[in-house]
Amino acid sequence: MTAVHLPDSPPGRLPRLSRRVPVRKILCLLPLLLVTVVAVQHRSVLAAGFAHLGTAEWPWLLAAAGATCLTWVAAACTRQGAVVERLPRRRLLATQFAAGAANHLLPTGLGASAVNLRFMTVCGLPLARSSAALALYLLAESIGRLALLGALLVAFPGALRLGVLLPEGALGPLLLAAGLVLLVAAGTLACVRRLRTAALSFLRTALGEARSVHTRPSRALALWGGSLAFPALQASVLVLVGLALGLQVPPAHMAVAYLAATVAVALVPTPGGVGSVEAALVVALVAAGGPAAVATAVVLAFRIMTVWLPLLPGALTLGALVRLKVI
Repeated sequence: MTAVHLPDSPPGRLPRLSRRVPVRKILCLLPLLLVTVVAVQHRSVLAAGFAHLGTAEWPWLLAAAGATCLTWVAAACTRQGAVVERLPRRRLLATQFAAGAANHLLPTGLGASAVNLRFMTVCGLPLARSSAALALYLLAESIGRLALLGALLVAFPGALRLGVLLPEGALGPLLLAAGLVLLVAAGTLACVRRLRTAALSFLRTALGEARSVHTRPSRALALWGGSLAFPALQASVLVLVGLALGLQVPPAHMAVAYLAATVAVALVPTPGGVGSVEAALVVALVAAGGPAAVATAVVLAFRIMTVWLPLLPGALTLGALVRLKVI
């Protein structure tokens, strides 16, 4: 019999017979694990949402699915408009699809921001400019959402009963709290020199990036056009789902309710706004004149359409992009 010789190893230690699992392979599987955890935690919401989708009118749902797909195109246009360099289109679009899944698995905004920041750095943009482009995108998207909400409120002043959304006497404390946060932030910057220097350096980079983008009409059009189209498409998905389920609220009022609810929960640090968005949307639709039971069904079906159905393919895309070193 031929003897098998194991490689020499230090005394008291067994030889290493297997290689370590690469970190990148673990990162590829992590999104799927997170999807499973989130789905199990919200299984009752998923069951109720799919039950409501089964009773909806399918032509409206197909139109809602098409509008949902267009939101990723709008996001890709806005991302491209935030940088001067041309980004690879197909990879940019795939990254927005994957970023949507990451955004629902991590606290609001962090998942998508991290994915897009990594994508831009892999494309060759320095970290400072990538961060500035990310800040410009977030600013443009916020301005676009607020501008669209303001325009609809001017056009349809009775679309929302704000007294239902905001308890009497709550506006003053909210404004005071916001002022205190800004005051503390300004005081911290004034007292901490290193932080102030970093903030000023970032501000100079961001302003320079914004000027460069706006010297090119195609980039400015992509930035601001996409920042308006993105919330408009999101609102249209809710409107189409409401029509599919027979919600007796005018479409423009449903759009106002969606925009008002998403603005209200923008600062709530929950993964993708899970929980807080549903509650705010139900309250907003009721404030717009919808019955509570039907409004709840519409919101659950809307979240199934925009969050849960794309979540698994989005997580698979995210894992594939990590494996292919696109991000």
